[in-house]
Amino acid sequence: MGQEISLIQFDKSDFERFHQKLKQETSLLNQLIEQNACSAHRPVAGFEIEAWLVDESMRPSPINEYYLTTLNHPLASAELAKFNIEFNSTPTPLTNDVFSLLHEQLQTTWSAAYQHAQTLNSNVVMIGILPTLKQSDLNLNNMSNMNRYRALNEQVLHARRGRPIHIDIAGAEHLKFDHDDVMLESATTSFQLHIQLPLRIAHHFYNASIIASAPMVALCANAPFLFGKELWHESRIPLFEQAVESGGYSGASQGPIRRVSFGSDYARHSIIECFQENFDHFPVLLPVEQNSALEAFAHLRLHNGTIWRWNRPLVGFDEDGTPHIRVEHRTPAAGPSVIDSIANAAFYYGLTQNICDEIMTKGWPLPFAQAKDNFYQAARFGLDSHIIWFDGNKQRLPHLFQMELLSRAMSGLESLGVCRTDIDTYLDVIRQRIDQKQNGSQWQRQYIYEHDHDFTEMTRNYLKNQNTGNPVSTWATA
Repeated sequence: MGQEISLIQFDKSDFERFHQKLKQETSLLNQLIEQNACSAHRPVAGFEIEAWLVDESMRPSPINEYYLTTLNHPLASAELAKFNIEFNSTPTPLTNDVFSLLHEQLQTTWSAAYQHAQTLNSNVVMIGILPTLKQSDLNLNNMSNMNRYRALNEQVLHARRGRPIHIDIAGAEHLKFDHDDVMLESATTSFQLHIQLPLRIAHHFYNASIIASAPMVALCANAPFLFGKELWHESRIPLFEQAVESGGYSGASQGPIRRVSFGSDYARHSIIECFQENFDHFPVLLPVEQNSALEAFAHLRLHNGTIWRWNRPLVGFDEDGTPHIRVEHRTPAAGPSVIDSIANAAFYYGLTQNICDEIMTKGWPLPFAQAKDNFYQAARFGLDSHIIWFDGNKQRLPHLFQMELLSRAMSGLESLGVCRTDIDTYLDVIRQRIDQKQNGSQWQRQYIYEHDHDFTEMTRNYLKNQNTGNPVSTWATA
């Protein structure tokens, strides 16, 4: 969904033409994968981080068009809501001092973004869900002025036959309400990690990402509140899954496969299985003619951008035009700080590489159904959760981190050739977070308990802590 489109409304012939092109491109990708004709380039890392624009009262500030125009930064772009923005990294080989380089990139971008916001009497905040957000903020007047978002809204509502989007999240408290458009999606802001992979290991790494998702979503939880209600430790997960749900009304995506989901299974033999599932099970939402060669996979990529697995395979291209496979890991929330974000990236790449190596030598250490159950347990209960791990026993997550997961992440980073200084620096941030049992979600919950549910002051103090650059494990709530 990163690309703009030229139309908002479509007729039956648009869908038929797009479907035919999608079929041809899916078949071509299958051929290239079978012929081993995709990139074998060593792993390359990158990220996207979504953020909020807020005013001096810590309320959403819908100024992203003017903000981005005047910021004029090549790595900054608009998101669904006028109060959301996104920052990207440049692709960086996943070896040596990769995390120091990514840290420098993000800090430089974030500092420029923060300083520019200040000139507009505003702030930028990286957080999973803005605690001061109100349902009334999520209206079409606050939708970014881009065709792709208005078309997406129209097609999702059409697929639902005009029925409102129903949100029902039971956590520490229970929140139920209806909403009339897809703007709910903009309430969730994330830190999306990308890795370009050599074709021979792409599906193994994808499967490893699925298994790693439970510890990742708990470790990075930073969204415990929505509209003043305490829900899951990572409430982005159920909110996003329900916010753009279009299945059940259009006939083709009923049952367990939803547009936002954990997925339906491991990729058992090849990464093509995910793209084939996209073609077989998901109705086209944005049938925009791309006027491009089949080899550009433009229709396949646009369609894939309207299906949000928490681990999403992507097709891109090397500089010489060779197609490559990436995996986008979507479970971490944005924030709490720049160094926390890069530490989250280091832990993800290291743990997932280690699990990938194990899968390639021993097979899957967990059934898919168990990995899925672990994920939702971890999203709901965060670092308080228990999950079933490789030995078949239920374990407390903090104990599992200390006894096994951190050492796995270290081994994975070593096998990628990451330098010792980077491994120690960023995994120490994770170790301290586990030892203190304080991620962004825990800090927010503790602050609210101690300060009579003052969400405005909590957001103000969160922002002050974020701007110190210190990791969340060191933040005080007093």
